[in-house]
Amino acid sequence: MEKFQYTIMYAYLLMSTTIFLSLPIQSHATILFNVLSFGAKPNGIVDSATAFAKAWDAACSSTDAAVIYVPKGRYLVSPVRFSGESCKSLDIVFRIDGTLVGSGDYNFLGREETWFSFERVTGVSVIGGSFDAKGPSLWACKASSNNSCPAGATTISFVESSRVKVKGLLSLNSQMFHIVINRCRNVKINDIRIVADGKSPNTDGIHVQLSTDVEIRNASIKTGDDCISIGPGTKNLWVERVTCGPGHGISIGSLGKDREEEGVQNVTVKKTVFVGTDNGLRIKSWANPSSGFVQRVRFLESHMFNVKFPLIIDQHYCPHNINCPSQESGVRIKDVIYQGIRGTSATKIAVKLDCSAKAPCTRIRMKDINLRYANEAAQSSCVNVLGDALGSVKHQTCF
Repeated sequence: MEKFQYTIMYAYLLMSTTIFLSLPIQSHATILFNVLSFGAKPNGIVDSATAFAKAWDAACSSTDAAVIYVPKGRYLVSPVRFSGESCKSLDIVFRIDGTLVGSGDYNFLGREETWFSFERVTGVSVIGGSFDAKGPSLWACKASSNNSCPAGATTISFVESSRVKVKGLLSLNSQMFHIVINRCRNVKINDIRIVADGKSPNTDGIHVQLSTDVEIRNASIKTGDDCISIGPGTKNLWVERVTCGPGHGISIGSLGKDREEEGVQNVTVKKTVFVGTDNGLRIKSWANPSSGFVQRVRFLESHMFNVKFPLIIDQHYCPHNINCPSQESGVRIKDVIYQGIRGTSATKIAVKLDCSAKAPCTRIRMKDINLRYANEAAQSSCVNVLGDALGSVKHQTCF
């Protein structure tokens, strides 16, 4: 009977501005806000940003849990900011059954840094939905060397926020980064898909920086840059069951761009699959003096399929070889474990560890590594590395 009552009440969602639901598993009411009631148009033509902002303001004004509901349809939405500074509700869910779209005119989104920006929010979840930023028009502009092209917008960002959940989302053709987590705590990203062309510029799938206690699980990422990029100040990051490709792999860095920089620590990347990527598991830093560091990193149980550089540490990172620094990286890398890494390399050197002469990599350990190139064991190239090979390592090891 309880299930039947909930189904009937949920059906009213499309017909009312707010609905109070008393669910058996909750001790308080949940208020539902339908964006259609605030003026959103599901025709993909009329800009619905104002309606989304009004729905957010109404949800924030509630002292109860709130659901902002986006029914099926296509919604044209210009850049919108959701601020949690004045929110009374500490439990707001964006439930999206529709598709949110940008415009073929890249300036529609590209004039701002972020399309959907969540700032200083607590207890916000984004569930479901498709976000189509229509990035190809901007990528084409950049490929033409047109200096008037805007940098482009990140699709979704969370800044200075906590208790964030993102689940069941599709991000398609972001102009720049797809998802950014910056200065956040307690973030869970699950069951998402990210899709962009393999040559799309600066379209990192998920970027994390200056954040603590972040989990990324069950993701499929196809993009033109890093599938996951891990920036300075990231602590306690867990990545599991991610498929990457095309893309540049999963990267810690780039680090060492600034002299004063927070370190990266306690990172686990587990049960990942890389298909045709430029890199697999990578740590990269600029050859500059830096206070940064990388420590306590675990790369576990990864499968590589025709990956150019399956395992790489690059402490002389300079992607375009223009104005490259000529010093040695000060970023200290230590206590990194590679275990259970298998598959095929697209190059003979499958393991390339190029560490700093000023701050050599230490406590680098490899166990149960089986990487092959053209039906033979792949090789390793290591510079300024101190470590151990444990168990089965089926390639020419550095240790």
